Amino acid sequence: MDERIVIWGAGAIGGTIGAFLRRAGHDVLFVDLVPEHVAAIREGRLHIEGPVADFTTGGEAALPEDVRGTHRLILLAVKAHHTEAATRALLPHLAPDGAVVSCQNGLNELLISEIVGRERTVGAFVNFYADYMAPGRINYAKRGAVVVGELDGQHSPRVAAIHALLRDFDGDAVLSSSVFGYLWGKAGYGAILKASALTDDTIADFIADPARALLIRRLVAELLAVARAEGVVPLGFDSFDPQAFLSGDEAAIAASMRAMEAFNRGSAKPRSGIWRDLAVRKRPTDAGAQLAPVRAAARRHGLATPIADALVHLIAEVEAGRRTIGTALADELSEVARAA
Repeated sequence: MDERIVIWGAGAIGGTIGAFLRRAGHDVLFVDLVPEHVAAIREGRLHIEGPVADFTTGGEAALPEDVRGTHRLILLAVKAHHTEAATRALLPHLAPDGAVVSCQNGLNELLISEIVGRERTVGAFVNFYADYMAPGRINYAKRGAVVVGELDGQHSPRVAAIHALLRDFDGDAVLSSSVFGYLWGKAGYGAILKASALTDDTIADFIADPARALLIRRLVAELLAVARAEGVVPLGFDSFDPQAFLSGDEAAIAASMRAMEAFNRGSAKPRSGIWRDLAVRKRPTDAGAQLAPVRAAARRHGLATPIADALVHLIAEVEAGRRTIGTALADELSEVARAA
């Protein structure tokens, strides 16, 4: 792809993808809200560090208000709760025949398509582990699944070109006719990571803790039941087997949990981005925004989501400073799961 690629949101996800694309020789414009980060990229000081890769690059970078012209490809990589504002900001810069690719956590394609149009929205699923450490510094801790697909499942020329582009980031990137299957699968898996953020446990330790087994099983099953009601078959990735949780097959669930534990023990990012926002960066998370479309779909189908509702509430309590991260929060959520 010879034309310019815009990375809107150059943090953990966008900064990592953009850096690899820039290193591969693509024309990349990085857009971010943090002036110091924008300056570092402009000055060639975007450093990707960690066990996966270690290199420094840079390129043209701008604050959102300084972007000019229109572009045919924008990779949106902001937190879920910033999706609407970012999409409205990029809208004047999206070409009539252009596309926004949601490289985010959550079902953000639904909101993006309402703003830019479904025909200008491309779905993507990312599960690699990265953290924004400081302006110009991103820790790329572990590779994970990368998937792209048209919302209607068609294998169009444009999505084939985007797939080829993403392979310059990760050679194992997948072109799928069911990108929503992956996104709904991530809703289940991601809920485990969100629940782990209520404690200071690593993701692996949280999954391995027998005291959390019932909570994990029932939380995942609760959310995947919404996918099933939506007519979506949630797909597995990186050792997560959604069908095991949907079927209630205890042996298969245990096997998936052991595999998820092993997958996360091999990561240089031991805790979730939600935990980092709460414990390190002391800022609101996008946990509620990620789960909002899932909970809304549940209401449409008359399904209760008491565990997810309590999870969102407890994270909001920590964000507001009314509760403190610790085992007591996870115990409280586990009690909701038992009652459910």
